[in-house]
Amino acid sequence: MSIVWITGARGFIGRNLSKHLAKQENKVLGVGHGAWPPEISTNFGVSYWINGEIDDSNLRQLFDKSGRPDMIYHLAGGSSVGLSIQVPAEDFRRSVSTTAALLEWIRGNVPETKLVVSSSAAIYGNAQMDAITEDGYFMPYSPYGFHKRAAELLCQSYAHNFGLQIAIVRLFSVYGPGLYKQLLWELCCRLRQSPSILKLHGTGYEIRDWLYVEDAVRILIGAANSASYAPFIVNGGTGIGTCVRDVTTLLCQAWGQSPELQFSGKHRVGDPFSLVADTQRLQTLEFIPKHKLALGLEEYVRWFQQMEQSKSLIS
Repeated sequence: MSIVWITGARGFIGRNLSKHLAKQENKVLGVGHGAWPPEISTNFGVSYWINGEIDDSNLRQLFDKSGRPDMIYHLAGGSSVGLSIQVPAEDFRRSVSTTAALLEWIRGNVPETKLVVSSSAAIYGNAQMDAITEDGYFMPYSPYGFHKRAAELLCQSYAHNFGLQIAIVRLFSVYGPGLYKQLLWELCCRLRQSPSILKLHGTGYEIRDWLYVEDAVRILIGAANSASYAPFIVNGGTGIGTCVRDVTTLLCQAWGQSPELQFSGKHRVGDPFSLVADTQRLQTLEFIPKHKLALGLEEYVRWFQQMEQSKSLIS
């Protein structure tokens, strides 16, 4: 049995990763923001949870509880482009300062432990039209993207200078049941009201690489085996770009409605036009996506409708 720590385990990807690792008979502990009583956290495979900052005191507490971890997954950090624009200093603290604190603690206490860091395609920015390789250029378009890139550079520094074994996964648009924000959530909330017209931001032709959360978890776990002092850096995507208009149409079909779609034509601040992964390096992990977008959207709609039905029964 391996000992695994997950920062940000209470988040969308973290909950799915924790549950998957626990099913593989790993002992999973976590630290991050939010109260998470044991009767709930254990349902997601987390045997011990600390509601707090990623700092020396809390990391020492995890160490005292479990001993040296074999693996740490660092998922904590800023998670919203919009919020990074509203409160950039807070986003910096969440993404950059926490990464620095974690790296320094690993260097001084458990340098043999492997580290997998969740980064974002946002580091590539707004000048990308084709599939993006890991060795491409970086033109972040928002504080969120800049801060993710800064966290990556810290990881590269600690890997090169101190021999830490690190893998960085640049996740693209991760979605799936349990995601309570972003486009799919907003669409479902509106469709619940049965509108005849759906009005959305942008042109509808903005392109994203949609990655189902279970596939994202598989990439994170697969990358752990390649962690090195290089470090190992890989895109987490499918290599398939789908525009917002088509995603919206597919989700409406899954819902069973066909409203008229209208787009404002105005781009959101900090929102790149096209982000699609080049997956050649990802193939070295022998990764093949298991979830097609249309079926993944059906799963998301089914989860949302079941959740709403449960709420109505309780009320």
